[in-house]
Amino acid sequence: MTSIATLGSHCALQVLKGAKDEGLKTILVCEKKREKLYKRFSFIDEYILVDSFVEVLEKQCQQTLEKNNAIIIPHGTLIAQMSSEQIESIKSPIFGNKWILRWESDRERKEKLMREAHLPVPKQVKSPSEIDKLVIVKRQGAAGGKGYFMTASEEDYNKKRNELIQQGILSEDEILYIQEYAAGVLAYLQFFYSPLKGELEFFGVDQRHESDIEGLARIPSEQQLKHNKVPSFNVIGNSPLVLRESLLDEVYKMGDNFVEAAKRIVSPGMNGPFCIEGVYDENAKFTSFEFSARIVAGTNIYMDGSPYYSLLFDEPMSMGKRIAREIKNAKESNQLDKITT
Repeated sequence: MTSIATLGSHCALQVLKGAKDEGLKTILVCEKKREKLYKRFSFIDEYILVDSFVEVLEKQCQQTLEKNNAIIIPHGTLIAQMSSEQIESIKSPIFGNKWILRWESDRERKEKLMREAHLPVPKQVKSPSEIDKLVIVKRQGAAGGKGYFMTASEEDYNKKRNELIQQGILSEDEILYIQEYAAGVLAYLQFFYSPLKGELEFFGVDQRHESDIEGLARIPSEQQLKHNKVPSFNVIGNSPLVLRESLLDEVYKMGDNFVEAAKRIVSPGMNGPFCIEGVYDENAKFTSFEFSARIVAGTNIYMDGSPYYSLLFDEPMSMGKRIAREIKNAKESNQLDKITT
């Protein structure tokens, strides 16, 4: 029997509940400090308790996963906690394309793939000395916004970077990525591509709430200057968003372009869930500043299904359940190799 396994963080509850709803065995790789939380939920069949998620690479954990014919569902914590080399060394099959996770983690590769997909991308600023307008400075990988900061000059860049190093958030040798800041309505576009059907599905849209940069907007401008630390973009939660219907054609076009670009650049392509992240300006023009090549935590707001999936399925369908349905269909048609790496 095929099992679904994931790390106990990010969107594990959604993933495992969806798998259980589809009649699959569920396995949670759980840090011991979080065991009490996850024991509250009855849909988790088996626990692999670890001190650190990196232990998933060890022989004992791999043997347990192999014995259960487990397919690992990757999410942001996997990328945040492990290097690309470690992820690629995992012996158990990973849902989707584990090779594309390296492209998500590396800013230069990420921008290359987005441009290959003809996504409108903000200009990269190659050096702090070239900063002459408002930019956002980002870390590599899936840091969830922690350590990001905005600046408009080289002097301010150096000041904020040094403050974050002193706070232990950044390391001295950390390579940062500088990008022109795109203003507008935040929109994180969630998709699912099925290689079994050869079809792209638009799942939903979310907005992310970041602390404490979001809270600063409620402070009068003259008081904001007295904020005595570098504002954080750390993601705290998500809320749903429904787009104007006239924007959907462009949304699908961007998703299709991304899938085709991924097929060309990083075989076997962008299989399963992914997210194109950006903003809409005052002319409803979308600028994309990120992508996530796996399920995103913003899908947690649609555990009973999204407005857009209600148009495609006559039943509640979370992203977790959609992943499990794809795995179940692949198993029944002997095509698991088409959806895992």
